[in-house]
Amino acid sequence: MRRLNRKKTLNLMKELDAFPKVPESYVETSASGGTVSLIAFTTIAFLTIMEFMVYRDTWMKYEYEVDKDFTSKLRINIDITVAMRCQYVGADVLDLAETMVASADGLIYEPVVFELTPQQKELQRMLQLIQSRLQEEHSLQDVIFKSAFKSASTALPPREDNSLQSPDACRIHGHLYVNKVAGNFHITVGKAIPHPRGHAHLAALVSHESYNFSHRIDHLSFGELIPGIINPLDGTEKIASDHNQMFQYFITVVPTKLHTYKISAETHQFSVTERERVINHAAGSHGVSGIFMKYDISSLMVTVTEEHMPFWQFLVRLCGIIGGIFSTTGILHGFGRFVAEIIFCRFRLGLSRSTSVPLPDGHTSNHLPLITDNSTH
Repeated sequence: MRRLNRKKTLNLMKELDAFPKVPESYVETSASGGTVSLIAFTTIAFLTIMEFMVYRDTWMKYEYEVDKDFTSKLRINIDITVAMRCQYVGADVLDLAETMVASADGLIYEPVVFELTPQQKELQRMLQLIQSRLQEEHSLQDVIFKSAFKSASTALPPREDNSLQSPDACRIHGHLYVNKVAGNFHITVGKAIPHPRGHAHLAALVSHESYNFSHRIDHLSFGELIPGIINPLDGTEKIASDHNQMFQYFITVVPTKLHTYKISAETHQFSVTERERVINHAAGSHGVSGIFMKYDISSLMVTVTEEHMPFWQFLVRLCGIIGGIFSTTGILHGFGRFVAEIIFCRFRLGLSRSTSVPLPDGHTSNHLPLITDNSTH
Protein backbone atom coordinates (compact mmCIF):
# COMPACT_ATOMS: atom_id res chain seq x y z
CA MET A 1 0.00 0.00 0.00
CA ARG A 2 2.82 2.38 0.84
CA ARG A 3 4.55 1.52 -2.40
CA LEU A 4 1.36 2.27 -4.33
CA ASN A 5 0.92 5.66 -2.66
CA ARG A 6 4.56 6.48 -3.30
CA LYS A 7 4.12 5.57 -6.97
CA LYS A 8 1.04 7.78 -7.26
CA THR A 9 2.89 10.64 -5.63
CA LEU A 10 5.81 10.18 -8.02
CA ASN A 11 3.48 10.18 -11.04
CA LEU A 12 1.77 13.32 -9.76
CA MET A 13 5.12 15.06 -9.40
CA LYS A 14 6.03 14.05 -12.96
CA GLU A 15 2.81 15.58 -14.25
CA LEU A 16 3.66 18.84 -12.45
CA ASP A 17 7.10 19.00 -14.10
CA ALA A 18 7.31 22.37 -15.83
CA PHE A 19 10.69 21.48 -17.37
CA PRO A 20 10.11 18.38 -19.53
CA LYS A 21 13.24 16.65 -20.77
CA VAL A 22 13.82 15.90 -24.46
CA PRO A 23 15.67 12.66 -25.27
CA GLU A 24 19.18 13.25 -26.56
CA SER A 25 18.43 11.27 -29.73
CA TYR A 26 15.87 13.96 -30.68
CA VAL A 27 18.26 16.87 -30.12
CA GLU A 28 20.05 18.24 -33.18
CA THR A 29 23.17 20.34 -32.76
CA SER A 30 24.62 22.74 -35.30
CA ALA A 31 27.62 24.98 -35.75
CA SER A 32 25.42 28.09 -35.82
CA GLY A 33 23.74 27.08 -32.57
CA GLY A 34 27.13 26.56 -30.94
CA THR A 35 28.29 30.00 -32.09
CA VAL A 36 25.17 31.69 -30.73
CA SER A 37 25.53 29.78 -27.45
CA LEU A 38 29.15 30.93 -27.11
CA ILE A 39 28.10 34.54 -27.71
CA ALA A 40 25.25 34.19 -25.17
CA PHE A 41 27.53 32.72 -22.48
CA THR A 42 30.12 35.47 -23.03
CA THR A 43 27.46 38.19 -22.78
CA ILE A 44 26.01 36.62 -19.63
CA ALA A 45 29.46 36.47 -18.01
CA PHE A 46 30.20 40.12 -18.89
CA LEU A 47 26.84 41.44 -17.67
CA THR A 48 27.07 39.36 -14.50
CA ILE A 49 30.43 40.92 -13.64
CA MET A 50 29.07 44.42 -14.32
CA GLU A 51 25.98 43.73 -12.22
CA PHE A 52 28.16 42.50 -9.35
CA MET A 53 30.15 45.74 -9.50
CA VAL A 54 26.88 47.70 -9.31
CA TYR A 55 25.83 45.54 -6.34
CA ARG A 56 29.06 46.31 -4.50
CA ASP A 57 28.70 50.07 -5.08
CA THR A 58 26.57 52.42 -2.97
CA TRP A 59 24.82 55.70 -3.69
CA MET A 60 23.69 58.71 -1.68
CA LYS A 61 19.99 59.38 -1.14
CA TYR A 62 18.92 62.98 -0.41
CA GLU A 63 15.78 63.75 1.59
CA TYR A 64 14.48 67.22 2.49
CA GLU A 65 12.42 68.38 5.45
CA VAL A 66 11.79 71.50 7.49
CA ASP A 67 14.38 72.19 10.18
CA LYS A 68 12.50 72.54 13.47
CA ASP A 69 15.56 72.99 15.68
CA PHE A 70 15.84 76.68 16.57
CA THR A 71 17.25 76.46 20.09
CA SER A 72 20.60 74.74 19.56
CA LYS A 73 23.82 76.61 18.92
CA LEU A 74 25.64 76.69 15.59
CA ARG A 75 29.36 75.99 15.60
CA ILE A 76 31.60 77.92 13.21
CA ASN A 77 35.05 76.42 12.53
CA ILE A 78 37.57 79.02 11.30
CA ASP A 79 41.13 78.91 10.02
CA ILE A 80 41.99 82.16 8.18
CA THR A 81 45.34 83.86 7.65
CA VAL A 82 45.34 87.66 7.11
CA ALA A 83 48.40 89.53 5.83
CA MET A 84 48.44 91.92 8.82
CA ARG A 85 49.98 91.72 12.25
CA CYS A 86 47.80 90.26 14.97
CA GLN A 87 47.73 93.48 17.02
CA TYR A 88 46.15 95.29 14.06
CA VAL A 89 43.17 93.01 13.36
CA GLY A 90 40.15 91.77 15.29
CA ALA A 91 37.50 89.14 14.54
CA ASP A 92 34.00 88.75 15.95
CA VAL A 93 30.45 87.77 15.04
CA LEU A 94 27.52 90.14 15.02
CA ASP A 95 24.25 88.32 15.68
CA LEU A 96 21.63 90.11 13.60
CA ALA A 97 18.76 88.80 15.71
CA GLU A 98 20.04 90.11 19.04
CA THR A 99 22.37 92.79 17.59
CA MET A 100 25.16 91.73 19.89
CA VAL A 101 28.72 90.55 19.52
CA ALA A 102 29.15 86.85 20.07
CA SER A 103 32.00 85.75 22.28
CA ALA A 104 35.24 85.31 20.37
CA ASP A 105 37.10 83.56 23.18
CA GLY A 106 37.43 80.39 21.12
CA LEU A 107 39.63 82.08 18.49
CA ILE A 108 43.43 81.96 18.61
CA TYR A 109 45.59 84.70 17.08
CA GLU A 110 48.88 83.22 15.91
CA PRO A 111 51.65 85.31 14.25
CA VAL A 112 52.83 83.56 11.06
CA VAL A 113 54.54 84.23 7.74
CA PHE A 114 52.02 84.81 4.96
CA GLU A 115 54.24 83.41 2.19
CA LEU A 116 53.79 79.64 1.85
CA THR A 117 56.53 77.06 1.58
CA PRO A 118 56.76 74.95 -1.64
CA GLN A 119 55.11 72.01 0.12
CA GLN A 120 52.25 74.19 1.35
CA LYS A 121 51.81 75.74 -2.10
CA GLU A 122 51.53 72.28 -3.65
CA LEU A 123 48.81 71.25 -1.19
CA GLN A 124 46.93 74.50 -1.74
CA ARG A 125 47.15 74.08 -5.52
CA MET A 126 45.77 70.56 -5.21
CA LEU A 127 42.92 71.79 -3.01
CA GLN A 128 42.03 74.53 -5.51
CA LEU A 129 42.00 71.94 -8.31
CA ILE A 130 39.57 69.79 -6.32
CA GLN A 131 37.36 72.83 -5.74
CA SER A 132 37.23 73.59 -9.47
CA ARG A 133 36.30 69.98 -10.26
CA LEU A 134 33.59 70.02 -7.60
CA GLN A 135 32.01 73.06 -9.22
CA GLU A 136 31.92 71.29 -12.60
CA GLU A 137 30.91 67.80 -11.45
CA HIS A 138 28.57 67.89 -8.46
CA SER A 139 28.47 64.08 -8.26
CA LEU A 140 31.97 64.15 -6.77
CA GLN A 141 30.42 65.42 -3.55
CA ASP A 142 28.95 61.94 -3.02
CA VAL A 143 32.45 60.47 -3.25
CA ILE A 144 33.65 62.94 -0.60
CA PHE A 145 30.76 62.00 1.70
CA LYS A 146 31.58 58.30 1.35
CA SER A 147 35.27 58.85 2.06
CA ALA A 148 34.74 61.02 5.16
CA PHE A 149 37.22 60.29 7.95
CA LYS A 150 39.43 58.61 5.33
CA SER A 151 40.99 61.72 3.88
CA ALA A 152 43.43 63.97 5.67
CA SER A 153 42.50 67.37 7.01
CA THR A 154 42.44 70.28 4.59
CA ALA A 155 44.60 72.37 6.93
CA LEU A 156 48.04 73.25 5.62
CA PRO A 157 50.98 71.34 7.12
CA PRO A 158 53.31 73.27 9.48
CA ARG A 159 56.31 75.05 8.06
CA GLU A 160 59.45 72.95 7.85
CA ASP A 161 61.95 75.51 6.56
CA ASN A 162 62.46 77.15 9.99
CA SER A 163 62.40 80.56 8.33
CA LEU A 164 64.06 83.38 10.25
CA GLN A 165 61.71 85.89 8.61
CA SER A 166 59.69 87.84 11.13
CA PRO A 167 55.93 87.12 11.13
CA ASP A 168 54.03 89.47 8.85
CA ALA A 169 50.58 87.88 9.04
CA CYS A 170 48.08 86.63 11.58
CA ARG A 171 46.47 83.21 11.56
CA ILE A 172 43.04 83.29 13.21
CA HIS A 173 41.81 79.79 13.97
CA GLY A 174 39.44 78.07 16.36
CA HIS A 175 35.66 77.83 16.67
CA LEU A 176 32.68 79.90 17.81
CA TYR A 177 29.18 79.01 18.99
CA VAL A 178 26.41 81.31 17.76
CA ASN A 179 22.63 81.26 17.58
CA LYS A 180 20.99 79.62 14.59
CA VAL A 181 20.04 82.92 13.01
CA ALA A 182 21.58 85.12 10.36
CA GLY A 183 24.83 86.75 11.35
CA ASN A 184 27.99 88.42 10.17
CA PHE A 185 31.46 87.12 10.96
CA HIS A 186 34.03 89.74 10.07
CA ILE A 187 37.72 90.52 10.40
CA THR A 188 38.63 94.18 10.27
CA VAL A 189 41.13 96.68 11.64
CA GLY A 190 41.39 96.95 15.43
CA LYS A 191 40.21 94.78 18.29
CA ALA A 192 36.48 94.55 18.89
CA ILE A 193 35.06 96.19 22.00
CA PRO A 194 31.50 95.87 23.37
CA HIS A 195 29.23 98.86 22.99
CA PRO A 196 25.67 99.48 24.29
CA ARG A 197 24.42 100.36 20.81
CA GLY A 198 26.26 97.61 18.96
CA HIS A 199 29.97 97.11 18.71
CA ALA A 200 33.08 98.97 17.59
CA HIS A 201 36.71 98.33 16.62
CA LEU A 202 39.74 100.28 17.80
CA ALA A 203 41.00 101.25 14.36
CA ALA A 204 42.10 104.82 15.06
CA LEU A 205 45.60 103.79 16.14
CA VAL A 206 46.35 101.87 12.91
CA SER A 207 47.59 103.82 9.89
CA HIS A 208 45.94 103.24 6.52
CA GLU A 209 49.30 102.27 5.00
CA SER A 210 49.29 99.19 7.24
CA TYR A 211 45.95 97.95 5.85
CA ASN A 212 46.37 94.74 3.86
CA PHE A 213 43.46 92.35 3.84
CA SER A 214 45.03 89.83 1.52
CA HIS A 215 43.95 86.57 3.10
CA ARG A 216 43.92 82.82 2.75
CA ILE A 217 41.03 80.63 3.96
CA ASP A 218 42.46 77.26 4.89
CA HIS A 219 39.21 76.06 6.42
CA LEU A 220 35.71 77.36 7.05
CA SER A 221 32.84 75.10 8.03
CA PHE A 222 29.64 75.09 10.08
CA GLY A 223 28.53 72.44 12.54
CA GLU A 224 30.42 69.34 13.60
CA LEU A 225 33.99 69.21 12.33
CA ILE A 226 34.37 66.19 10.02
CA PRO A 227 37.88 65.49 8.69
CA GLY A 228 38.02 64.82 4.97
CA ILE A 229 34.99 66.94 4.03
CA ILE A 230 36.01 69.69 1.60
CA ASN A 231 34.03 72.91 2.01
CA PRO A 232 33.46 75.52 -0.73
CA LEU A 233 35.90 78.11 0.68
CA ASP A 234 38.73 75.76 1.66
CA GLY A 235 41.91 76.76 -0.18
CA THR A 236 40.64 80.22 -1.18
CA GLU A 237 43.29 82.93 -1.49
CA LYS A 238 42.63 86.62 -2.19
CA ILE A 239 45.27 89.29 -2.78
CA ALA A 240 44.24 92.88 -2.09
CA SER A 241 45.02 95.41 -4.81
CA ASP A 242 44.47 98.40 -2.51
CA HIS A 243 44.88 99.20 1.18
CA ASN A 244 41.20 100.07 1.61
CA GLN A 245 39.55 96.96 0.17
CA MET A 246 36.49 95.03 1.28
CA PHE A 247 36.01 91.29 0.70
CA GLN A 248 32.49 89.99 1.12
CA TYR A 249 31.24 86.39 1.25
CA PHE A 250 27.48 85.78 1.21
CA ILE A 251 26.89 82.31 2.63
CA THR A 252 23.72 80.20 2.78
CA VAL A 253 24.03 77.42 5.37
CA VAL A 254 21.96 74.23 5.02
CA PRO A 255 21.69 71.89 8.05
CA THR A 256 22.71 68.39 6.98
CA LYS A 257 22.45 64.98 8.62
CA LEU A 258 25.01 62.57 7.19
CA HIS A 259 24.47 58.82 7.58
CA THR A 260 26.96 56.52 5.85
CA TYR A 261 28.28 53.05 6.61
CA LYS A 262 31.29 54.67 8.30
CA ILE A 263 29.94 57.73 10.12
CA SER A 264 26.77 59.34 11.37
CA ALA A 265 27.06 63.05 12.02
CA GLU A 266 25.13 66.32 11.99
CA THR A 267 26.95 68.93 9.96
CA HIS A 268 26.13 71.82 7.63
CA GLN A 269 26.69 72.38 3.93
CA PHE A 270 26.81 75.86 2.48
CA SER A 271 26.95 77.75 -0.78
CA VAL A 272 28.78 81.03 -1.18
CA THR A 273 28.81 84.10 -3.41
CA GLU A 274 31.92 86.30 -3.43
CA ARG A 275 32.33 90.01 -3.98
CA GLU A 276 35.21 92.45 -3.52
CA ARG A 277 35.56 96.18 -4.03
CA VAL A 278 37.85 99.09 -3.17
CA ILE A 279 36.55 101.54 -0.54
CA ASN A 280 36.56 105.04 -2.03
CA HIS A 281 34.21 107.47 -0.38
CA ALA A 282 34.87 110.15 -3.00
CA ALA A 283 33.67 107.77 -5.73
CA GLY A 284 30.61 106.67 -3.76
CA SER A 285 31.99 103.28 -2.70
CA HIS A 286 31.33 103.37 1.05
CA GLY A 287 32.01 100.75 3.69
CA VAL A 288 34.71 99.45 5.99
CA SER A 289 37.87 97.69 4.89
CA GLY A 290 38.03 94.06 5.96
CA ILE A 291 36.74 90.54 5.41
CA PHE A 292 33.00 90.07 5.91
CA MET A 293 31.23 86.70 5.89
CA LYS A 294 27.48 87.19 6.03
CA TYR A 295 25.72 83.88 6.63
CA ASP A 296 22.06 82.92 6.67
CA ILE A 297 20.52 79.65 7.90
CA SER A 298 18.22 77.77 5.54
CA SER A 299 14.87 76.60 6.89
CA LEU A 300 15.27 73.24 5.11
CA MET A 301 17.31 70.35 6.42
CA VAL A 302 18.92 67.72 4.17
CA THR A 303 19.35 64.11 5.22
CA VAL A 304 22.04 62.32 3.21
CA THR A 305 21.91 58.52 3.53
CA GLU A 306 24.22 56.01 1.93
CA GLU A 307 22.20 53.14 0.45
CA HIS A 308 23.12 49.70 -0.87
CA MET A 309 21.30 47.37 -3.26
CA PRO A 310 19.54 44.52 -1.35
CA PHE A 311 20.79 41.00 -2.06
CA TRP A 312 17.36 39.80 -3.19
CA GLN A 313 17.21 42.61 -5.75
CA PHE A 314 20.65 41.59 -7.02
CA LEU A 315 19.40 37.99 -7.49
CA VAL A 316 16.27 39.18 -9.32
CA ARG A 317 18.31 41.36 -11.69
CA LEU A 318 20.79 38.51 -12.23
CA CYS A 319 17.98 36.06 -13.11
CA GLY A 320 16.54 38.65 -15.47
CA ILE A 321 19.89 39.00 -17.23
CA ILE A 322 20.39 35.23 -17.66
CA GLY A 323 16.80 34.47 -18.68
CA GLY A 324 16.54 37.50 -20.95
CA ILE A 325 19.74 36.70 -22.84
CA PHE A 326 18.78 33.04 -23.32
CA SER A 327 15.33 33.97 -24.59
CA THR A 328 16.59 36.75 -26.85
CA THR A 329 19.41 34.70 -28.39
CA GLY A 330 17.01 31.79 -28.93
CA ILE A 331 14.55 34.02 -30.77
CA LEU A 332 17.28 35.62 -32.87
CA HIS A 333 18.81 32.23 -33.70
CA GLY A 334 15.43 30.81 -34.77
CA PHE A 335 14.67 33.86 -36.86
CA GLY A 336 18.10 33.67 -38.48
CA ARG A 337 17.63 30.01 -39.39
CA PHE A 338 14.20 30.80 -40.82
CA VAL A 339 15.61 33.55 -43.05
CA ALA A 340 18.54 31.37 -44.08
CA GLU A 341 16.26 28.49 -45.07
CA ILE A 342 14.11 30.79 -47.22
CA ILE A 343 17.17 32.15 -49.01
CA PHE A 344 18.68 28.69 -49.61
CA CYS A 345 15.34 27.27 -50.82
CA ARG A 346 15.03 30.03 -53.42
CA PHE A 347 18.62 29.47 -54.46
CA ARG A 348 18.05 25.75 -54.97
CA LEU A 349 14.83 26.44 -56.86
CA GLY A 350 16.74 28.74 -59.20
CA LEU A 351 19.33 26.04 -59.85
CA SER A 352 16.67 23.47 -60.72
CA ARG A 353 15.08 25.84 -63.24
CA SER A 354 18.40 26.59 -64.92
CA THR A 355 19.02 22.85 -65.65
CA SER A 356 15.88 22.25 -67.86
CA VAL A 357 16.35 19.75 -70.86
CA PRO A 358 14.76 20.49 -74.36
CA LEU A 359 12.55 17.75 -75.91
CA PRO A 360 12.20 16.90 -79.66
CA ASP A 361 8.63 18.25 -79.86
CA GLY A 362 9.79 21.70 -78.72
CA HIS A 363 8.87 21.31 -75.08
CA THR A 364 11.32 21.46 -72.22
CA SER A 365 11.74 19.11 -69.30
CA ASN A 366 12.37 20.63 -65.86
CA HIS A 367 13.54 17.29 -64.51
CA LEU A 368 17.18 16.67 -64.01
CA PRO A 369 18.69 14.16 -66.50
CA LEU A 370 19.46 10.73 -65.15
CA ILE A 371 23.08 9.82 -64.80
CA THR A 372 23.89 6.48 -66.45
CA ASP A 373 27.01 4.41 -66.43
CA ASN A 374 27.73 5.36 -70.08
CA SER A 375 27.70 9.05 -69.26
CA THR A 376 30.49 8.66 -66.82
CA HIS A 377 32.94 7.36 -69.41
